[in-house]
Amino acid sequence: MLLKIRVKFAYRSQLAMRITKENTSAVIIDIQERLFPHIYKREELEHNVEILMKGLKLLDIPLLITEQYSKGLGKTIPAIIENKGNIEPIEKISFSCCDESRFLKELNMLNKKFVILAGIETHVCVLQTVLDLIDNGFHPVLVEDCVSSRKENDKKIAVERIRSEGGIITTYESILLELCRVAGTETFKQISGLIK
Repeated sequence: MLLKIRVKFAYRSQLAMRITKENTSAVIIDIQERLFPHIYKREELEHNVEILMKGLKLLDIPLLITEQYSKGLGKTIPAIIENKGNIEPIEKISFSCCDESRFLKELNMLNKKFVILAGIETHVCVLQTVLDLIDNGFHPVLVEDCVSSRKENDKKIAVERIRSEGGIITTYESILLELCRVAGTETFKQISGLIK
């Protein structure tokens, strides 16, 4: 038991490092038309994810977008589509993004260790993706105010589990400013304008 605790602590210590834009990618998970109307605090989630995506674009962070069984759950919502640029969503039927071979192939090609995560549902697709990212040697960074579920408690419990499994928990403002690193640059000014 003591060995297990030490191993977990050692893994957490390894994660206690600065997240840099040179070593970071991002994933927007399954924010789709037919599921989105049922999501807890959906207007706030939509607003926050838009800001996150705009900030990531300013910082040149590579982005992947997934869609869970789009035939049943619909396409990605318009607010996300407007900010996605020329990114083509990755279709999946598995809950974890990592079980979709195209996703893992594209993520590995980016060659970034930190993976920023936003999307729905926190306790299903987001959680399972986090667990598999850890198993695949990535450092998942969950943007807490950019994820949600249909039920508030499902989100809360999932965030607690992600933290206990070694995932990094942050907010969109915190991660954008960490990636920005310094004030006074044009990028900082633009990001500052987004988060005000």
